Amino acid sequence: MKVSKYLIIALIVILFDQASKLLVHHYMYLHEEINVLGEWFKLHYLLNPGMAFGIRWESEFGKLALTFFRIGAMIGIGWYLLTSSKRESHPGFLLCLALILGGAVGNVIDSTFYGVFLDQNATEGAPTPWFHGQVIDMLFFPIFKFTWPSWVPVWGDSEFLFFSPVFNVADSSIFIGVVSILAFQRKFFSEKDHSTAPAGESMAITPVVTSEAGGEQSDTSAGSGGVQNS
Repeated sequence: MKVSKYLIIALIVILFDQASKLLVHHYMYLHEEINVLGEWFKLHYLLNPGMAFGIRWESEFGKLALTFFRIGAMIGIGWYLLTSSKRESHPGFLLCLALILGGAVGNVIDSTFYGVFLDQNATEGAPTPWFHGQVIDMLFFPIFKFTWPSWVPVWGDSEFLFFSPVFNVADSSIFIGVVSILAFQRKFFSEKDHSTAPAGESMAITPVVTSEAGGEQSDTSAGSGGVQNS
């Protein structure tokens, strides 16, 4: 596949990611929760000023540094996708890079522009809304919940909820791409066999030289000596 096809895949991820974020922003209230598949899958509108899955970089200039880090990573991944395509890397590896690139661009758009173009999205106390946008998260999977038995010390009769962090389509795309590379790295990075000979066979080289008498000598390395034909 040409690199343009992988860039189209990245573009599809970006469009799907941005469409889902803007729909949530315009049609849901902050912290509103909607059941999609019962208690198993919900939409939960959150603003994330930090990294993927709610991880934050606590510093006065942390958000600005994080945004520029994302921009640099986006450029690096894009360049790596182009060079890997020219080297004719494994199609599965290129697909994973396209997923990671699409996710990276999706979150860069949030961090760079959302603080300016979306109401109440900029990080609180930011010196400028540019590069201080908060990423919109909405995908929430409460995996299971139960009530501790009354005989359990401390937690008896209390409810326990095990759930995933709230994330978005871009985070999902990055996660799938990275995990797939780790899972299939032996297949993606195995050395190519450039030999044109059939497996199990070697190509014999028989040099031909011209003798002084005008005849030809064929040197075939058989056994310990050569055989000469006059």
